[in-house]
Amino acid sequence: MRDQAEKLRLKMLESQGALGRSIAVVSGKGGVGKSNFTTNFAIDLAKLGKKVVILDMDLGMANVHILIGKQAPYHLKDYLEGRVSFTDIIFRGPENIHYISGGSGFSSVVEWSEEMFEAFIHGFEELQKSYDFILFDMGAGASNWSLDIVTSIDEVIVVTTAEPTAITDAYSMMKFIHLKEPNKTFYLLCNRVFSNEEGKEALQRLKNTMMKFLSKEVVILGWLPEDGTVRKAVIEQVPFSISYPNAQISISLQEIVNRFIHNKFGEEVPLPSNSFLSRLKRIFSKGRG
Repeated sequence: MRDQAEKLRLKMLESQGALGRSIAVVSGKGGVGKSNFTTNFAIDLAKLGKKVVILDMDLGMANVHILIGKQAPYHLKDYLEGRVSFTDIIFRGPENIHYISGGSGFSSVVEWSEEMFEAFIHGFEELQKSYDFILFDMGAGASNWSLDIVTSIDEVIVVTTAEPTAITDAYSMMKFIHLKEPNKTFYLLCNRVFSNEEGKEALQRLKNTMMKFLSKEVVILGWLPEDGTVRKAVIEQVPFSISYPNAQISISLQEIVNRFIHNKFGEEVPLPSNSFLSRLKRIFSKGRG
């Protein structure tokens, strides 16, 4: 009866129309600028009046708080283990974005206790009702932990560079996710390009590879230029979209965010299903079956 009640509660929540979109930001390898993109993407969404929260799930290497010059005294793990309330782990950043630090010590959601899982579901319900976008900044590469979470999240932004190794690793990451959850919507973002042609060619090659080997359509989100202001912004601990709004990378990111918000990709992109909680429940139950 308890399991049936839980499923009914999740179904009722997901049937509500105004739930926040859950988006995982991933990369096949480190060093491609994933966290920097996530942070500034969130800020530009907030500038458009959207309520945004970032979950920094790069466990052991969390650095969103560094990029925005803030500290996070409490983490998701503190909440899941009952040491603090959910509101205690939500911190305010620039442009009124919010962020939650994941902390360390997780390896797979199926290893959580029943109490931890219920706390996570409760916390995420609150986020979906309070925010327009919930961005999961995942660690680079594939692990049990990241795959458990990412395969549950409704949409995935894959960040790569034009380097062949980064593209290969991005394809491998998408393949892992696709084989576990074939209906996932993927958006491709190429960072640190030296020309529009380089970015377009790299993403088109990745898109073609996904179709050729996995028969999977993916969406080209766009590309961001190599820009020296990014390094300056990191040193200053102020996101580049705030400290250098007229830089080429800031202008390019604004265009990407507007295209994303208005779903203007020149192709039909399915609307997210808001079924994160149900899929996570399924993973959790399967691990105990």
